[in-house]
Amino acid sequence: MAREQEQQSMSNINRICQGTEVIGNINTPGDIRLDGFLEGNITAKGKVVVGNTGKTKGEIIGRTTDIFGQVEGTLNISEIISLKSTSNVKGSIVTTKISIEAGAIFNGTCTMDAKATVTPPKK
Repeated sequence: MAREQEQQSMSNINRICQGTEVIGNINTPGDIRLDGFLEGNITAKGKVVVGNTGKTKGEIIGRTTDIFGQVEGTLNISEIISLKSTSNVKGSIVTTKISIEAGAIFNGTCTMDAKATVTPPKK
């Protein structure tokens, strides 16, 4: 049963392509990749990827996150966040683990706790 749910989650990959602009919140039970622009919050039970051309202003809530592009806002990540060398993050991060590559830009605060819990956004 758990394996079936995991396979369904893996097939639920959402993508916002380069050139696409979204204003509003996104909630998904799977993974999401953002290569366009989002002004709003992302809540994903899976992985969140902000690609090289991706830009977002708002809160990101997810299990794991890879940031290649630009993020302005709060990131609540329950497992690990990776700031890649091309990333530019301005805001606050709450996570259990963080990886920051040389060249990444991070201006803000980071709170790390082995028992960090991710809180859903207020509606």
